Amino acid sequence: MKIITLFLMVLGIFSYEPESKLVESKVYSYSTAKVEKTDSGEKRNLINGETTHLENFEIHTTTLLPGKAPHGSQIHADYEEIIFVKEGLLEVTVNEVSKILNPGSVALIMPGDKHGIENIGKSDATYYIIKYKSKQPLSADRGKNAGGSILLEWDNIKFTAHDKGGIRRYFDRKSAMSDRIEMHVTTLNPAIKSHEPHTHKPAEIVIMMEGTTEMEIGDGIYPGQVGDIYFLGSNISHAIRNTGSKSCMYLAFQWE
Repeated sequence: MKIITLFLMVLGIFSYEPESKLVESKVYSYSTAKVEKTDSGEKRNLINGETTHLENFEIHTTTLLPGKAPHGSQIHADYEEIIFVKEGLLEVTVNEVSKILNPGSVALIMPGDKHGIENIGKSDATYYIIKYKSKQPLSADRGKNAGGSILLEWDNIKFTAHDKGGIRRYFDRKSAMSDRIEMHVTTLNPAIKSHEPHTHKPAEIVIMMEGTTEMEIGDGIYPGQVGDIYFLGSNISHAIRNTGSKSCMYLAFQWE
């Protein structure tokens, strides 16, 4: 097949274009992801590819044994990183500032900032690493002027109730990599949709924190449970529904 393709290219019949590396819009299962054992615990790779606005977009989870760290302090020169705590207690340090982060807490780390992670609890700690690099040149000044790196504790994130459940807003701002990044957690009452199918330019991920849901993505319907990630590409129609008899909760993060 490769020989035929090359022959046709020489004849000028068609030009070869490599397959797209865009991340597919669907659900990515936490429970069935391959588990890789490490010296400090384990790791699950969930997403790794390209989006409309990002040259590289990666999500994996790390589980640390008590008292363990995945590595020493490090600096990413050309990547931005988000840490989202799933379970356990982490001490996260960014530029000599340390905070203890419990489940639901978030660290947003700008490129060039020194950071480290340690499990300080008595049980395993699991967290998501969301790491990404923009297709546009990064702007350290834009990230600094927007507030730089931040550590957000779950207990300090205000809950605002509404008729479908409620919302906790982490941030809606610029960063070194993006003109806009936004993150919030939604609590959704049983057996209802958050909204009807809609589209928006920013790509989005949804991480299931509690309960069960199903997401309409294009013409498909994808069930999700705790730990799973929905990826929603730019301008892809989507809508989420709580399929359980109790409230569900999920984190939503979008960027452009």
